[in-house]
Amino acid sequence: MSKAVELKQGQNQLFTDPDADRAREFFRHKSRAMANKVTTAEEAVKTLIKDGDYITIGGFGANRIPTAILHEIVRQKKKNLGFAGHTATHDFQILIAGECIDRLDVAYIIGLEARGLSPHARRAVESGNIKLTEWTNATLSWRIKAAAMGLSFLPARNIMGTDTFKYSAAKEIICPFTGQKYVAHPALYPDFAAIHVHECDVYGNAHVYGASVSDQDLAKAAKRVVITTERIISNDKIRQHPEATFIPFWCVDAVIEVPYGSYPGNMPYEYFSDEEYLKQWLNVEKDPAEFNKFFKKQIIDTKNFNEYLDMNGGIEQMIKLRAIEHLTEKK
Repeated sequence: MSKAVELKQGQNQLFTDPDADRAREFFRHKSRAMANKVTTAEEAVKTLIKDGDYITIGGFGANRIPTAILHEIVRQKKKNLGFAGHTATHDFQILIAGECIDRLDVAYIIGLEARGLSPHARRAVESGNIKLTEWTNATLSWRIKAAAMGLSFLPARNIMGTDTFKYSAAKEIICPFTGQKYVAHPALYPDFAAIHVHECDVYGNAHVYGASVSDQDLAKAAKRVVITTERIISNDKIRQHPEATFIPFWCVDAVIEVPYGSYPGNMPYEYFSDEEYLKQWLNVEKDPAEFNKFFKKQIIDTKNFNEYLDMNGGIEQMIKLRAIEHLTEKK
């Protein structure tokens, strides 16, 4: 008689519903019309995010982040949001400073890579006021991929026997073919995703150049998707190279043209990150009172993303950052 195998599971909370059939029921009724979806950041956030939603942000670190949407979430005082800290840096800084988040799937959230750690984000997480469930970068990618595939989980072998597994919401399972033990990573179906791209048409057919990370899967997994874009191009240009369409129109609910829309982050092949600004942000975070004033001036009191850009050097600064990016390419 074979010995029973002990199966473990992570002790922390699963914040989203992995049920593929319930997700499919939602997607079944989602419009796939090839309609003009151009709107504003203000309108998109107002109509597509409600308090309590679980949101995800595209890009990688401070690269290709949809800053205009992040600012608007803060300005509209969206609250009690869940968040996937997949490869989060400045996006997390903004949302945590706006007190928008109350639960986190954590892989990478407090560091700004080589720039250092965010003092305010660290204080917020260490306060105990935000629920945390731990994963890895790969694990969150696979959770999103499972949702994009219309599944409830994907099996893997990572994090077994680690504290990351202990503080996750994953479960061990037995392979029906080999009897070996695997970890089941539950599918992640976000309520909302915002992704910044290089170019797209008015319908949402998008091109991305450089690192794409999980954004294609994210566009298919999320129930509502907003695309911000450096520029809107014609559908004729999209049709010239259909194989280059990274995100198809049927995934997209709203399109917003936002030149320099990843600022102060990097937009590959377009403009470099504003390292002095990010350094200033990290330094001012050390003093909570000063940071509150800085954050209010920079984001809460600005009317829109264009006003924010003007406050931080406007087109002259953007041209300088574009020159740095192109110089870096040549090297």
